[in-house]
Amino acid sequence: MSGVSFTDVRKTYSDGTIVAVDDFNLEIADGEFVSIVGPSGSGKSTLLRMVAGLEGISGGEIRIGDRVVNDVAPQNRGVAMVFQNYALYPHMSVRKNMSYGLKLTTDLPKSEIDSRVEEAARMMGIEGMLEKRPGNLSGGQQQRVATGRAIVREPEVFLMDEPLSNLDAKLRLHMRTELQRIQEELDTTTIYVTHDQEEAMTMSDRVVVLADGQLQQVAPPEEVYDNPANRFVAEFIGSPTMNFFDGVLGGGTLVGEGFRYELPPDRVDRVEERRTGDHLVLGVRPERIRLAEPDDRDSIPAVVDVVEPIGSDNYVYLLIDDVECTIRVPSDVRPTEGDRVRIAFDDSDVHVFDGETEENLLVSAEHRIREPSKAAQ
Repeated sequence: MSGVSFTDVRKTYSDGTIVAVDDFNLEIADGEFVSIVGPSGSGKSTLLRMVAGLEGISGGEIRIGDRVVNDVAPQNRGVAMVFQNYALYPHMSVRKNMSYGLKLTTDLPKSEIDSRVEEAARMMGIEGMLEKRPGNLSGGQQQRVATGRAIVREPEVFLMDEPLSNLDAKLRLHMRTELQRIQEELDTTTIYVTHDQEEAMTMSDRVVVLADGQLQQVAPPEEVYDNPANRFVAEFIGSPTMNFFDGVLGGGTLVGEGFRYELPPDRVDRVEERRTGDHLVLGVRPERIRLAEPDDRDSIPAVVDVVEPIGSDNYVYLLIDDVECTIRVPSDVRPTEGDRVRIAFDDSDVHVFDGETEENLLVSAEHRIREPSKAAQ
């Protein structure tokens, strides 16, 4: 097994006019599970394909372990990839699908190949399906075959490109726990690309957030959520998304459309030191806003627009003048549309973003690029 490192990696198309990945740097520790998230077109799959050797790189260096693999053929990189569409051969049995790669790329005897296939099938719970063909399997079973095919190669690195996106919600949740169990059992370095932030947040040692081919933040899931490096990360991670309020800071008070908010004293100096101008943006997550008492002088007036029950909680959509705001409250709290209410922020969990750079003025550089933990290494 090996770690993976990216040094100033760049990928361009159309004679350099289209930049898919821009000067990407990252160290992934041996045995670490790292998820890469970002919107469509952010460069997630391109990064994965460059590690696999399915895409050439335009600049920089990729290492697997101690080897620079820029010019190494895909079959010689020691990686195994699980694709979104599973890429199984329909005319072959499960056994043959799982063993085919080993037969092509190794000199292992048939007995060793059979042993690996049967062990991987046992791990994936498909030992009774080895003689079936993919067309006779469900989507979840096909996903298990594709993952088992990767396991039998005993790679240095697993690469997974949205492997659960074709499954229904219940099966996706089940397969998430299965993949976690297998990765922990094998302790193989894993790079997992997904558009589903919930997968990334629940499965990963660290989460990499990409936008326009550029690294926005890499940190443990809870840190990405609690300490987003910039407005993009804050808006992309979390559902419902974070609330944002434009304002101007004066004397420790942020004044915006329809509200005034006094920043906690310990945060005013940090904001003043780092801001580049007068325009600031206050960020507060929906669960960090509460309905306040009518006589709470520090609260902000709002009007209930829509109430959306989701079972254990309700999402309440409010208007502060013309600014939209979402709060998350217990299911037994259900105001009526049109009600005039007051809200208050949790002072311990507000964020302040620079209006020009969009950087989180309350987050230090170490939160933006968090190195692998000793446990992962």
